[in-house]
Amino acid sequence: MSSFVITGAKIVTEQGTIEDGYLHIQGGVIAAIGEMSSWDQTSAAPDATLLDARGSWLLPGFIDVHVHGGYGADFMDADPETLAIITRFHALNGTTGMLATTMTALREDIDRVLGEVNAYMQQPMPYAQLLGVHMEGPFISPKWAGAQDPKLMVTPQLPWLEDWNERYPQLVKQLTLAPEREGGLAMIAWLRDHGIVAACGHTDATYAEIQAAVGAGLSHAVHTYNAMKPLHHREPGTVGAVLTDTRISGEVIADGHHVHPAAIRLLAMVKQPHGLLLITDAMSAAGLGDGEYELGGQAVTVQAGVARLTEGGALAGSTLTMIEALRFMVREVGVSVADASRFASGNPARLLKLEATHGSIALGKQADLVLVSPELALEQVWIRGNEIKG
Repeated sequence: MSSFVITGAKIVTEQGTIEDGYLHIQGGVIAAIGEMSSWDQTSAAPDATLLDARGSWLLPGFIDVHVHGGYGADFMDADPETLAIITRFHALNGTTGMLATTMTALREDIDRVLGEVNAYMQQPMPYAQLLGVHMEGPFISPKWAGAQDPKLMVTPQLPWLEDWNERYPQLVKQLTLAPEREGGLAMIAWLRDHGIVAACGHTDATYAEIQAAVGAGLSHAVHTYNAMKPLHHREPGTVGAVLTDTRISGEVIADGHHVHPAAIRLLAMVKQPHGLLLITDAMSAAGLGDGEYELGGQAVTVQAGVARLTEGGALAGSTLTMIEALRFMVREVGVSVADASRFASGNPARLLKLEATHGSIALGKQADLVLVSPELALEQVWIRGNEIKG
């Protein structure tokens, strides 16, 4: 639909919630927004199609900056079909923008993924929009390998990044590394200077080492609490630095398995309003049932929806979707729908410096929207004003 109006919606905006509002979408962007009491169809949108929201929440589309795959497909196997499967699955679960997230792998394997994602992004993308690449590893710590292969982890190799950035300018949007490794601070400074988010993760960095990394340009932490040096009252570690430094934003996997709700509540308290991001860290098993899968070349067993390495039992990504993460934040952590929406949309857009066009509902912004029932069931998804249908 080139022009349509959603009426009777509870619309979450950055200025507050419009309890009974309308939203006019025209040409894929938001053309008008306001209270139903002030809306006059004959003058505002006489030819528009009307969609009655019946009191459901209208939220900005979710942006997932850390996701490895879904519905049987993995970004490390990237080709046009694989990328379409992943982006379609997550779009149907409310994600309208995402970073294709790589794993620790050989340089040539990462190079191939970058080429495939770059080519895919040059064409019209019918589902969730790939906004770039999040490179998770291989410059991380074997001590906190998680579900990544320690045999393939290397110290930061700045010439690799320089080569990738020259061939695929602005493709890599975020890079996760262990800043304590040799060459870490130099790489962080280079990332800062090239507009790429430098994130700590899979790291054994001390509090002091994270502080030094922030001084060099580190600004983000991946899946906070997981795969990083924990908080201790005499050595606050990576977690202590993330919790106390307002210059660091932090992701969280809100599935009830990776992090206790109370720990998420603490993170939300110290990172309000702009420092917390919801992610899925979803692997290929997301959307499918229990069974045997693979992540980064390692065998994974999914049981009762929880993904773990078959050998060793470490958590191996998740089977989470963004709508489930939002629902968990509201029901189990106790945040408001408006706050959960900011964590899922506005804050990721801000991290990627896309807040002028994405991440919130406002005039002139891209019409990436999700309609969610009062019971937090996903009802409809639009990307650039086009409804995504199953």
